[in-house]
Amino acid sequence: MLAKLTSKNQITLPKTAVSSVDATEYFDVTVESGRIVLTPVRVHAAQAVREKLEQLGITERDVEDAVAWARR
Repeated sequence: MLAKLTSKNQITLPKTAVSSVDATEYFDVTVESGRIVLTPVRVHAAQAVREKLEQLGITERDVEDAVAWARR
């Protein structure tokens, strides 16, 4: 299966690939040995988001700064 990267860095995944995993809207993206790996993720609650932000080292202040930047 092939997927094309657009000029806006978007990829449409083949339906057969997506239908072979549990239904999800979000994928965790990692790079392993030069490969992009997508892992289906289910975000059940705000706590899961908080844990992911903490894992990535993103603070509450970082989020506030990003929101302020986006609203400019």
